[in-house]
Amino acid sequence: MCEIEDKFKLPAPFSSKEKPVWEEYAQLAEDHNALDLGQGFPDYSPPTGIAEILAEVALSNNSLIHQYTRDYGHPRLVSTLSKLYTPLIGREINPQTEILITIGSQEALFSSIMGHVDVGEEVVVFEPFSPWYKSMVKAAGGVLRTVPLKLKKTAGQVMTSEDWIFDKSELEGVFNIKTKMLILNNPHSPLGKVFKLEELEQIAELCKKWNVLCVAEEVYEWVVYKPNKHIRIASLQNMWERTITIGSTGGTLSLTGWQVGWVYGPTKLIHNLMIVHQQSVYTGTTPLQEVVATVLEKELAQLGQNDCYFNSLPTELDAKRLFLAKVLTDVGMKPIIPQGGYSMVVDWSPLESRIDLSTETDKWKDCRFIKWMTKNLGLQGIPLTPFYPESGKSLGENFVQYCFFKKDATLEKAAQILTDWKIKL
Repeated sequence: MCEIEDKFKLPAPFSSKEKPVWEEYAQLAEDHNALDLGQGFPDYSPPTGIAEILAEVALSNNSLIHQYTRDYGHPRLVSTLSKLYTPLIGREINPQTEILITIGSQEALFSSIMGHVDVGEEVVVFEPFSPWYKSMVKAAGGVLRTVPLKLKKTAGQVMTSEDWIFDKSELEGVFNIKTKMLILNNPHSPLGKVFKLEELEQIAELCKKWNVLCVAEEVYEWVVYKPNKHIRIASLQNMWERTITIGSTGGTLSLTGWQVGWVYGPTKLIHNLMIVHQQSVYTGTTPLQEVVATVLEKELAQLGQNDCYFNSLPTELDAKRLFLAKVLTDVGMKPIIPQGGYSMVVDWSPLESRIDLSTETDKWKDCRFIKWMTKNLGLQGIPLTPFYPESGKSLGENFVQYCFFKKDATLEKAAQILTDWKIKL
């Protein structure tokens, strides 16, 4: 019998106990018929006209629209993305070799990690971070190194996500000869932080010093509130050649269920992603890519104008953001006003002494608080500790997260629930 020589140390198997936080809490909300502000997506229809374009594409006489498209992305879509990002990055982006269409930003991140990280190599991320980072790096055989974003104390002032900062020396300390990649989520989820130019330059200098790849997850690039400004790290000096940038229709067009994502970057880096993509999912959905291309062409033609969705969306969400912040403040919590994205992190700890969480058995207080609220008030958010490694969970224990990209009626219902609770408190 032929035996296979064990030349490689494979990553340890995943724990069967691990469960995505969204899955657990979505089920909890359903079980208790709670108003769910935990799930990070809108509860109303897509932007005007998109459904009609989808129907038009589906009913068109072009039979090829229902067949396989190009492996690496529908020609019309990659061409449109090239036109969109070329002026934003400040260099011509080749649609054939420097853009890849993926099944959402999730696959884009997976392909980036699997295409570049080898066993034993290290990946730097900021805490808190998506739980998927850990599992993907582990699947590649890599090692996750984390640097916390800590809340700066601002006595008596309204806190914003700008107050989440990293220690430069702490970031420098995790870089070494094993460091292969840094993942930069900007605007950051779940914190809503928009990294300043000074911070991006510090990150860029370390990547260049240690010859490290930067994966810039920028799915909320257009959801940034004035006067904040999103700066693409790939546009900084000498960063294009080492940066893979991720975008998606989920953040750009508020179509999380369509699962159309993309990556762009230099040919030498995107090539590896193309191989992973081709050997796993092969190609994306042709009709949806056609629709996204059509919509983006329209947005591109009115870029910078008030009726461009990229501009109208943050204006629309700004009012919702401030409404929810006031409601949470009135009930006694301390919201950290986000600079970007459509979720808000809130310090719930001022209420801890006024409620009895002993009926919940979770290890971390934020999980107990969310479950107590779901069961007793019928309102649900998401705890923050699942976005931290075990060693850092104490940093997130006083915080929970709520999504404000909801109908006004949904937010008003949440406000009524909290107002009624305030009276009882």
